[in-house]
Amino acid sequence: MTAPRPRSPDAPPPGIRVPKRRGVELSLLIGAVLISVLGYAEVGLARSGAVPPDAARYGAGLGLLSLVAHLAVRFRAPYADPLLLPIAVLLNGLGLVLIYRLDLETPKDQAAATQLVWSTLGVALFIVVVLLLRDHRALQGYAYVSMAAALALMLLPIFFPAVNGARIWIRIGGLSFQPGEFAKILLAVFFAAYLATNRNALAHTGRRIWKFQFPTGRVLGPIVAIWLLSVGVLVLERDLGTSLLFFGLFVIMLYVATGRTGWIAVGLVLASAGAFLVGSLEPHVHGRVQDWLDPFASIRAGEGPGQLAQSLFAFAAGGMLGTGLGLGRSVLIGFATKSDFILATAGEELGLVGLTALFLLYGLLVARGYRAGLSLRDPFGRLLAIGLASIVALQVFVIAGGVMGLIPLTGMAMPFLAQGGSSVVTNWVIVALLIRVSDSARAPQPGAAGTGVLAKVAEGSR
Repeated sequence: MTAPRPRSPDAPPPGIRVPKRRGVELSLLIGAVLISVLGYAEVGLARSGAVPPDAARYGAGLGLLSLVAHLAVRFRAPYADPLLLPIAVLLNGLGLVLIYRLDLETPKDQAAATQLVWSTLGVALFIVVVLLLRDHRALQGYAYVSMAAALALMLLPIFFPAVNGARIWIRIGGLSFQPGEFAKILLAVFFAAYLATNRNALAHTGRRIWKFQFPTGRVLGPIVAIWLLSVGVLVLERDLGTSLLFFGLFVIMLYVATGRTGWIAVGLVLASAGAFLVGSLEPHVHGRVQDWLDPFASIRAGEGPGQLAQSLFAFAAGGMLGTGLGLGRSVLIGFATKSDFILATAGEELGLVGLTALFLLYGLLVARGYRAGLSLRDPFGRLLAIGLASIVALQVFVIAGGVMGLIPLTGMAMPFLAQGGSSVVTNWVIVALLIRVSDSARAPQPGAAGTGVLAKVAEGSR
């Protein structure tokens, strides 16, 4: 027998029928697919003066994937937030357009077709999660299984050869993937479950030192040990970007669970100290810090511009409205143009206006995730939604800040936009979980179907 669904603050009282908004979602999906197809056609017109011959096939494929995902949400999560799926489709579609555009400059390194396959797999997993996970609270029972699986996934790349100086990839034949991408979802589930169970002890027990109250080691120790172990493994593998993401995720979820702002201060101090030590002692990171402090040093030395300098040149060339899709020269960045630095292509060819629109899409995705979490009364669902949305927010901040020269660059993939199969699949799973949580937050009480004039008035007012 399943437990009754906890009523959220935004849930309507019995007798009021909540509009499902699936028609709104379908309309937005049509718009997202059309924007992506128009971008694809624009690249062809700019490069060769003709629409790509497979533009219709691309549009049909993206439209079919979107329709199937929409039907899964319509039948299994009818009260879910109508913005989450269209935003994901639009970002994924634009990412495919940008990768295809860069493929035209690198005929020996084609990535768009592979990225489309990974995107299809991501949508398939999205559908599986939406169809099979009927209640997000079921994940709470798998907290320690998730933790063990996450640590195992992070340890696996140690046994495989390093790629570009980092042991974060597993390559089997022609297939390669990054296990750390999947581990972040599993750790978010573990953190949410553990903190939801022990939130009162974390917030109200322990020793008070000056203005801060620190929980007892018995309560805080296990989760700190798991976090330190996971970060230690990532540092050993030189995956410092994911290490930073896990640290930020841990601090954010601890703050949300306890409501104590002191954890934010402690997190900032520890992050600053860790960044200073790693930046001083680890040669690879030290080099990136030096590039960040003076990105034009290689130009003055007569060695030509480095990647960060070329990225800054691309953003500057874009100006307000951009050069137009297909007309930029961000390919001069060289290595990682389609992954770490794909935002530079968007900045150059779409300009400040297009870049702002992208950031607004990410901001809206994160905000709707936070809204879904805050609308729930059960602590696990609240922490899980906020943790998953924070993963997207932290990734966007770290990557955008790095390629724009605001912070030292760390190797990560821009959600949905950049080349990377593991990343796009993981982000589709994150959206699926947020869909499930938002459905629980907005759904009415069981047996609370509205009837009569009151229900119609309520539906019309929403």
